[in-house]
Amino acid sequence: MNTFIIAEAGVNHNGKIETAFEMIDIALYVEANAIKFQTYITEELVSESSVLAEYQKLSGFKNQFEMLKKYELTFEDFEKIKKYCDSKGIMFMSSPFDLKSACFLNKLGLKIFKIASGEITNYPLLKQIAKYGKKVILSTGMCNLIDIEKAINILTKFGLEREKIALMHCNTEYPTKFEDVNLRAIQTLKEKFNLEVGFSDHTTGIEASIAAVALGASIIEKHLTLDRNMEGPDHKASLEPNEFKRLVQAIRNVEKSLGDGIKKPSTSEIKNIEIVRKTIVAKKEINPGEEFSEDNITTKRTGKIVLDPMEWENILGKKAKRKFNKDEPIEV
Repeated sequence: MNTFIIAEAGVNHNGKIETAFEMIDIALYVEANAIKFQTYITEELVSESSVLAEYQKLSGFKNQFEMLKKYELTFEDFEKIKKYCDSKGIMFMSSPFDLKSACFLNKLGLKIFKIASGEITNYPLLKQIAKYGKKVILSTGMCNLIDIEKAINILTKFGLEREKIALMHCNTEYPTKFEDVNLRAIQTLKEKFNLEVGFSDHTTGIEASIAAVALGASIIEKHLTLDRNMEGPDHKASLEPNEFKRLVQAIRNVEKSLGDGIKKPSTSEIKNIEIVRKTIVAKKEINPGEEFSEDNITTKRTGKIVLDPMEWENILGKKAKRKFNKDEPIEV
């Protein structure tokens, strides 16, 4: 199964729809499967007294309200963004952060609802999204297994089929230190919940996402930016276009490399067996009737396996039926 790769635009458009359009073009260039934004009404999302996360303080805003208000796009903007994505042939996604935004996105025709880590305990939002019956990708940053179980139970309680839920392992620190990523949790989530599992990567590099795919992640989400030096809270933990393209290419190579798990010679290497493996040959000239021994036979590559060296013990003591010259493959 191909990994579903989401280019996370988030608020890296900095509140400008023109930048959002440019990011959609870049998402196509890097060959992502989808581009995801964040849809919210600031007044519905945060209070004016809300404090900034540690990584957000570098942005220079007084509080979350001020920051999010600057980066807020209107519903009309998202109608244009969705239309532009459709015209370009890339899936539009957006995470809702309030009930009005969730309702709007559902009417807009959103196929997949991505629930952010901070909303996993937002009972009213989970309840409403569940009723839409769409696929849900649930980020699990800051969670333990009990938190995740509760969120899944709410979604299924209000009608969402369990198999429509995918979990995203995630760390919500921007950027995430590699020692905090804990990629083995991907396997824990798969074993515990028996659901599709992905990885939302907030590290500064591409290594963690590549490793996540090797560990079984089938969805990868990574922030995209036009320029990491732009002002805004998420740019530093984002990939620039050419970096994101290398990530996608690396993931596709890993997918090919994983194979089916059956240990057998590949089609391409079967031709090498006769060339690389050895056959039993005469160590020196052997005359008819002479017994084969470790003094007069050895193993060498000849380009053809006449007598498999694994038959060594069965050959010792047998008599030569004809003369063998040095390095000539032994026949019995």
